[in-house]
Amino acid sequence: VRGKMAAPVFFFVVATVTVVKLLLIPSYRSTDFEVHRNWLAITHSRPLSQWYYEDTSEWTLDYPPLFAWFEFLLSHVARFFDPAMLRVENLNYASFATVLFQRLSVIVSDLVLVYAVYECCQCVRMAGKKRPSELLSQPSFVLAVLLLWNFGLLIVDHIHFQYNGFLTGIKLLSIARILQRRHLEGAFWFSLLLNFKHIYLYISPAYFTYLLRAHCFTRANKDGSVQWGSFSLLNLLNLGVVVVGVFAGSFGPFVTMGQLGQVLSRLFPVKRGLVHAYWAPNFWALYNVADKAATSVALRTRLLTPDDMQQATMTGGLVQEYTHNALPSITPLVTVILTLAAMMPALVHLWRRPCTPRDFLRCLILCAFASFLFGYHVHEKAIILIIIPLSLLAVEGRHYGQVFLLLSTCGHLSLFPLLFTQAETPCKVCLMLMFTVFAFMSLEALYGSSKKRPYSLCLLSPVETVYMVGLVLLQLYCSVGHHALGLTNRLPFLPLMLTSVYCALGVMWSWLRFYHLTLTERHQLKQS
Repeated sequence: VRGKMAAPVFFFVVATVTVVKLLLIPSYRSTDFEVHRNWLAITHSRPLSQWYYEDTSEWTLDYPPLFAWFEFLLSHVARFFDPAMLRVENLNYASFATVLFQRLSVIVSDLVLVYAVYECCQCVRMAGKKRPSELLSQPSFVLAVLLLWNFGLLIVDHIHFQYNGFLTGIKLLSIARILQRRHLEGAFWFSLLLNFKHIYLYISPAYFTYLLRAHCFTRANKDGSVQWGSFSLLNLLNLGVVVVGVFAGSFGPFVTMGQLGQVLSRLFPVKRGLVHAYWAPNFWALYNVADKAATSVALRTRLLTPDDMQQATMTGGLVQEYTHNALPSITPLVTVILTLAAMMPALVHLWRRPCTPRDFLRCLILCAFASFLFGYHVHEKAIILIIIPLSLLAVEGRHYGQVFLLLSTCGHLSLFPLLFTQAETPCKVCLMLMFTVFAFMSLEALYGSSKKRPYSLCLLSPVETVYMVGLVLLQLYCSVGHHALGLTNRLPFLPLMLTSVYCALGVMWSWLRFYHLTLTERHQLKQS
């Protein structure tokens, strides 16, 4: 049974979140605002042949060609607001009209997200239940709110400043088409997505495996395994035409100009450290802290001397290069091997099962988990790549809802340091509370409170509940306690480190829990 939502209710959700986005226009903005202003200027005032060579600003164009064309189109609207923003030499230019235009461009581009969310809501399964009368008990309504009001998207796009909502819309549209078994359309939208932002290469193994298994092989055996004789060369050619066509249209002009190498060098810079300036809450945050602890022990036991220490490994906690002292230093190759190893069980599982769209979605989430936890130079904002698709499963299964509640809470809290100004503190706290309270209330309404453990939050175990309380205490310490203890000057990096490490524990546990659910779940539901 598909859960459909009344159009007026959906558009009410859209209208309310749009009002919030408009109210956030005057808020703090990060250097990403200047990044995108500079890209507007480059694509508007420089010929195509110079787009990936222009370096007047340090914020050079380093997204794939389709995003450059997106900026080019925006620039032709921007000139009606303030032509001065389109001059490359106007570094850090931020007139009122410029701010207004760039903020509105994010809000308007979110219409792609709105359409994609609507499509996803039509794919929600209700496991044979009749449609409930209460809104909080309707999976499609809950999903619409979880996606459109996602805390991460709101603060990263409409305060910090980026276009993740637009890109997430393309991603969700691709997923919706896969769920509808419209494979070629799903491949088309994902190919477009890769040519807008190459970070989505991380989840491409899930697409490759699923489309090869479910589209190029047309039949399966009774046990769900692939029938090798059912391979369709025509289906493979159709799929290849779609994918190659998109990439040819995107990169073709630069190939003809002999600039492919230059474009790729911008997309994949190698001179970066293992971790970003602010540690993402992943395995490497735990590894770095373990190295610090091991180094301290080694110095005290004289296994290491001060002369053995590498230079300035963690000055202020805000460096991109991190040199390990006690533990082995990590190279990019090591992270690639670990990431692929973490993905492999999910990919094999997807290939060997009957390979339904829900299997694909679970594999996609696990690929996003693997790249976030073990990838090289991962940004903390990449946690959104996991939380968004997990939302679709959270409204379809109790155990997935449990993982979602834990991951979304610790993952979203890990984004708090992005908004470090005092003026934005009440805003981010209120938005986070609104989203989290709604998530807990709505998922409890969906699944009921049966077998609820005493002294535990909805759907969560006592240990997970204690961890949630720890998140509250962590935020209180970072917001008030650190300064009250007089540690602001002595240990300025401590709140960031504590946030990364504590949230990393929650992300790691969510990954292990979700992996266990994926590999052990029996195929109880009929193929959709």
